[in-house]
Amino acid sequence: MPYSYDLLVIGDANPDVILGPLSGPLAFGQHEQLVDAGSLTLGGSAAIMACGAARLGLKVAFAGRVGDDDAGRYMRDALTARGVDTRALKVDASLPTPLTVVLTQDDDRAILTSPGTLNAISGDDVPAELLADARHVHAASYFLQPRLAADLPQLLGTARQNGASTSLDTQDDPSGRWDPAALDAVLAQTDVLLPNAQEALHLAAIPSGGPERAAELLAARVPLVVVKNGAAGALCHNGQSLLSAPGLPMTPKDTVGAGDSFDAGFVAALLDGQSPQEALRFAVVCGSLSTRAHGGTRAQPTRDEVLAHTTHSGAHAS
Repeated sequence: MPYSYDLLVIGDANPDVILGPLSGPLAFGQHEQLVDAGSLTLGGSAAIMACGAARLGLKVAFAGRVGDDDAGRYMRDALTARGVDTRALKVDASLPTPLTVVLTQDDDRAILTSPGTLNAISGDDVPAELLADARHVHAASYFLQPRLAADLPQLLGTARQNGASTSLDTQDDPSGRWDPAALDAVLAQTDVLLPNAQEALHLAAIPSGGPERAAELLAARVPLVVVKNGAAGALCHNGQSLLSAPGLPMTPKDTVGAGDSFDAGFVAALLDGQSPQEALRFAVVCGSLSTRAHGGTRAQPTRDEVLAHTTHSGAHAS
């Protein structure tokens, strides 16, 4: 059946204030510390992924919720400017737009988030007609949105019934519980799971053993498990075999949102009909190139930029 959208993204949209890199521990006691860079930029894992997919040429719609405030208007304008359809981005008159502060240090970061509307987003915020009009449905920040998390099994199940494929990037669980019962229900409706290496270990309920073992275990529950492994690249498992792609050598300016840009690349490649191996290589380049500038969206690559960094065989170009 024909679809109006290649991709519907459901989830979080909030400004990011990114500061860093810190040269030492964060100091309290009203001590002021100076850092080299600071920026206000579009944030939220779902929003960054949506922008990355639009940058790659996909027709993208976004469903979520922001507050009736300057931050919410900033998010709507920023998404729209990047080619994302925001007609399903609802305005909540009673709760503020979420806000995230990211503190960077070397290749790590600390993330502080004020939830605001994240606690109110639910399946009711996703129009049924939009859910039926997208080739692929992606959800992000599962653990930050409890009401939406409870509704995701039905939402993703409905999308699949409509002929769409589905994907999920849970991100971290601030509570540390990684609720297995709730996860079973949503993973049962997920075609592609996209955790990072640390998240994969938690989702697989193994304290150690490496991302390869976590991917193998998770592939018994999801058709395709894709694990992002930082500078080392990424790997995926389809329940039968393990595939991998090396990282793209580069010196990042900022890794915020790199995983979300990876997600966008992987989904875009699959929708293009590429194999999982080809999609893995394509996505690694998308994530790597997004680190060329501060913020999650400012350096997201176009399709031509990604292809310029790969050979015809799919390997990284030198």
